[in-house]
Amino acid sequence: MNIALVANDSKKTLMENLCIAYRHILIKHNLYATGTTGKLIEDTSSLLVHKFLAGDLGGEQQLASQITNNEIDLVIFLRDTSYPPKPQTTGSADFNSALRLCDMHNIPFATNLATAEALLLALDRGDLDWRNLVRNNG
Repeated sequence: MNIALVANDSKKTLMENLCIAYRHILIKHNLYATGTTGKLIEDTSSLLVHKFLAGDLGGEQQLASQITNNEIDLVIFLRDTSYPPKPQTTGSADFNSALRLCDMHNIPFATNLATAEALLLALDRGDLDWRNLVRNNG
């Protein structure tokens, strides 16, 4: 499975901890992340991560492109909701586009730790194997 990992700055440590805790599951899959998040995950968990550009430098667009092409099977985006949303910027518009695309392509999407853990455990049990059929049949 192809898993995308994205985290707002204030959630990067949480993402690192998630990847350390679930390394035994994540190591079996292809991991993709925006630049800084990917580097941090590699450094702390020794997982191999394909790194896009930084989110605000086009990484979110690269992720959206892969989602559009049905090449991502699961997205975990740990986001900071403690502040009001920033005015619509190119980066936030790309993220909203990626979220909408996940809905269109039935790609499981977690935005918090509880849902991320539930999806990773479901992935390990084989509950998301149906994504192989969807991805291979376009």
